[in-house]
Amino acid sequence: GKNEKNRLNPMNGLLLNALHDKAFETGLITITEDYTIKISSLLKKKNIPESIQQNFINFEGRQISLPDKFLPAKEFLKIHNERFK
Repeated sequence: GKNEKNRLNPMNGLLLNALHDKAFETGLITITEDYTIKISSLLKKKNIPESIQQNFINFEGRQISLPDKFLPAKEFLKIHNERFK
């Protein structure tokens, strides 16, 4: 199917550490179509632990480091953003 074909597409990948990969997959963080990090309101509650602040909130609004080639495809980011919480 379509998903199977895109699994190996280098423009359908982001290099993330395990923590951010899991948060991305579960919709707690996303990357906008202009490659900016967006953090779910679920992580922005009052009295959040320092670890959430350091590992997530501090990255809000920052642009990701882009690779020299195979930029993440905006169409795949758009699809992911539709599942963002």
